[in-house]
Amino acid sequence: MTRQEHIQWCKNRAIEEINFYPNDPKQGIISMMSDLGKHPETNKESLKALCLFQLSSGRNNKQDVIKFINGFN
Repeated sequence: MTRQEHIQWCKNRAIEEINFYPNDPKQGIISMMSDLGKHPETNKESLKALCLFQLSSGRNNKQDVIKFINGFN
């Protein structure tokens, strides 16, 4: 799987988590962070740090989280 394919897979799974836990969209960020670690080209501390920053930002309503997840490329 290429890096771009993996990123898209991560995004898709994160959105699924948001839909599965509609009252807790942070689950999408947690999913994204976990899945980024499953590919050598995305297993970067800086990407995980972005996820942690978003989790602690307080901007974690569904709309904000989806925008954050879709911002990965």
